[in-house]
Amino acid sequence: MDSGSTAWILTSAALVTLMFPGLAFYYGGMTGFKTTLNMLMMVSGAFCVVVVAWVVIGHSISFGNSYGGAGLLGNVTEYIGIKGMLPDDPNGLPPYLVVAFMSIFAALTTCIVGGVAADRIKFVSWLIFAGAWVILVYGPVAHWVFAFDSEDGSYVGGWIANKLGAIDFAGGTAVHINSGAAGLALCLLLGVRRSWNRPPRPHSLPFVLLGAMLLWAGWYGFNGGSALASGNNAGVALANTHFAAAAATLGWVITEKIRDKHATALGAASGMVTGLVAITPACGAVNGVGALILGATSGVLCAYGVTWKRKLGYDDSLDVVGIHFLGGIFGTLMIGMLAVPDAPNGGTGLFYGGGFGLLGKQALAAVAVIAYSFCVSYAIGWVIKKTIGLRVSPDDEDAGLDLVIHAERAYEIPVGVE
Repeated sequence: MDSGSTAWILTSAALVTLMFPGLAFYYGGMTGFKTTLNMLMMVSGAFCVVVVAWVVIGHSISFGNSYGGAGLLGNVTEYIGIKGMLPDDPNGLPPYLVVAFMSIFAALTTCIVGGVAADRIKFVSWLIFAGAWVILVYGPVAHWVFAFDSEDGSYVGGWIANKLGAIDFAGGTAVHINSGAAGLALCLLLGVRRSWNRPPRPHSLPFVLLGAMLLWAGWYGFNGGSALASGNNAGVALANTHFAAAAATLGWVITEKIRDKHATALGAASGMVTGLVAITPACGAVNGVGALILGATSGVLCAYGVTWKRKLGYDDSLDVVGIHFLGGIFGTLMIGMLAVPDAPNGGTGLFYGGGFGLLGKQALAAVAVIAYSFCVSYAIGWVIKKTIGLRVSPDDEDAGLDLVIHAERAYEIPVGVE
């Protein structure tokens, strides 16, 4: 047993769990007074539903031996109820620790999707969607990306990681493109908010900034912990995460200053998250300069990307599509440009003489995840919509979901304040 690596993954698990309140405050601060608690409860509720589903069947779907060696789905019954994982693994990390660590990834990815549905989704419908989504969408995609073949051939993992050979260190495809595509499907099913022409302002920008800063801190465990060992790979991933987030924050606020004449707190928080998203797949593939380039350019791109929803007419309430979907695609593709051979992943991008081969692999991985996630997510949401319904009534939406669904208020709201 490698006690150093075990200690690092224990620490990473704690850091990644810090992203749970970080996401809740980041999302909760962006909503209006009347739906703050509802958004906090959507994150909390989905997190708990996914962790339970992960123990029961999710881990087996993602990390069970691939059916027929096809790399499409893990053996559903191999680790059902995480059976047989209590004993120590003498050649690696404690199995139970790996299950817990991966369950947090699954939970956070699912919670990200909920940002598109702010102000208008039924709470029960959201929890059902979250439980079905982690099993039918996240589980298979995580198998494609995170399940690596064993050296002796006794274990066969996912097709993207092994057969295609695309690079994704910590989840640009499985986490961000996946959640962004699902979010786009869900917001199309829900339709626009009644306040679409006059959306409620973020009720607490300090909450938004606090949430983004907590996400930044937790992301060290998210990306660094994805090395699944202490050592140089974890150090490179953590450092590149740090560099990219700073560069993206500057890229976003400079874009705002030039375009709008103001550099905003919401923009700074959004830039932080954008850089963290974009570097997630690439943190083990680029050097420090590449991390800065990737971060800064993603900040500029997504600062414009979040404005496209107005032009295209989809109500991405909290910019899941504009940040996670767009940023995840950009970071995944830029590996094909910026990867350096002496980084942990060992790929060579176009800018370093590697040709278009790696870029093609990255593009195919992104397209496959987009197509699968969007279609299956839409199907899950459509079934819920046609049975118990997805959206609250117009009167409930106007009244605010905090009081209607939870019989509580985050604040005593002054008369006339939304």
